[in-house]
Amino acid sequence: MVEVRRYNVDGAGEPQMVELDEALFGAKVNGDLLYRTVRMQLLNRRQGNSSTKTRGEVSGGGAKPWRQKGTGRARAGSRRSPLWTGGGTVFGPKPKTYHIKLTKKMLRGALISAMSDRAAGGNIAIIDGITFDEPKTKRAATLLEKLAMNSSTLVVVGKGEYNQAVKKSFSNLPRVKCLASAGLNVYDILRHDGLVLTAEALNELKERL
Repeated sequence: MVEVRRYNVDGAGEPQMVELDEALFGAKVNGDLLYRTVRMQLLNRRQGNSSTKTRGEVSGGGAKPWRQKGTGRARAGSRRSPLWTGGGTVFGPKPKTYHIKLTKKMLRGALISAMSDRAAGGNIAIIDGITFDEPKTKRAATLLEKLAMNSSTLVVVGKGEYNQAVKKSFSNLPRVKCLASAGLNVYDILRHDGLVLTAEALNELKERL
């Protein structure tokens, strides 16, 4: 049985202890799956567009710099040689893709493992709803204090709650990030110590998983 604190809108009043779905928040944590998923997310962010020119791609160097014999200098056939300044690069980077994939089952299992890990440590709080008419960082900070989330925190709201005012209010706080439930991922969960979910976001996650 997984029990977490549930607060009223804006964290008012004393929290109530509610039970979460055991299948989503009480699963065994799979460390290997978490590692694979985080590695996939970080690799897929890499652009892989670093590029250098080989001696065949450097401009110039069509003529032999000097004759083969009689000058007292070493033999040279092209100014594009990697030995020369401005010449080509040997085994330099070329554009490539770092993209890797995991199965849907693995991604689902990793997300459940990450949420279960936070639940096991008591680092999850549920709130009935979060609404901001305009960006208010001070109000966001006060709300997190009421939720007893004073360290790095990931705030996840529902699709209908996610807007520019909510996002900016939390994004201005150090070590705090706000996401819509559709964008919840393993890397962001593990990067933050605490996890705050609205009731709407929790329902959307149940449908998603």
